[in-house]
Amino acid sequence: MLWAEQKWTDIAGGDPDRVVVLPIGSCEQHGHHLPLLTDTILVSGVAERVQAAVDAERFLWLPCLWVGCSEHHRAMPGTVSLPADVYIRVLECMLECLVGAGYHRIVLLNGHGGNVIPGSQALYNVCQKHNRPDLWIVLCTYWIAAARGIAKLTCMETERLTHACEYETSMVLTLRPELVDMARAKGGLRDFPSEWYRPSSPGLSRVTASRGFHEMSTNGAMGDPSLATPEKGEALLAAVTPEIAEFLTEFAGWPPLGEPRT
Repeated sequence: MLWAEQKWTDIAGGDPDRVVVLPIGSCEQHGHHLPLLTDTILVSGVAERVQAAVDAERFLWLPCLWVGCSEHHRAMPGTVSLPADVYIRVLECMLECLVGAGYHRIVLLNGHGGNVIPGSQALYNVCQKHNRPDLWIVLCTYWIAAARGIAKLTCMETERLTHACEYETSMVLTLRPELVDMARAKGGLRDFPSEWYRPSSPGLSRVTASRGFHEMSTNGAMGDPSLATPEKGEALLAAVTPEIAEFLTEFAGWPPLGEPRT
């Protein structure tokens, strides 16, 4: 069920156990070959496929929030971003509206790496404010949640999903091929020889560093997007969809975690 297509009385009288899903994306540079709205296109595409794979009556889907926290991309024009403190507040306000409407199972379905830290902070703030055992708000970044399914694919030629890479380019080729310029699909990662810090794979780094994308990549892209194909994109989406659907289905039945001790 789509939140935006309901009447206010439907929301007011709805089942409070329904899961409310808010997809969150971004509008930022994605190299020379992908559109600025890539992350929003991808998380929206995942959301649409997952909607078709779950029990429609158990979920309410909000429209995708297309602006995210992309301050590290702003040196490259076209990026539209909210600073982290503002983005946290935006998410807090949206979450408070959902909680205020009576819902207590909420998922931020995330499609942009820069949203992870402020998104986590927003849900932490709201959950700590209400301090309710029955209130579940989670951040679900689709490529992290579906990592096991993605890892089983044998068609991908690069190590992992990064940015404007083989993975993202393949999925945009599947969802919106007219927006991809494969003649300009090239990675621009700067060499950085370190056993501790990997600009191309922050999740594999042993330390955390904060750098602008213009410092890490000559053109805003990582990996090797020239390897992308629509067939790989379809395989990726087919791997991600059941993983996210499985999580949401389980999440719909999560019980209260426990009463606080006095």
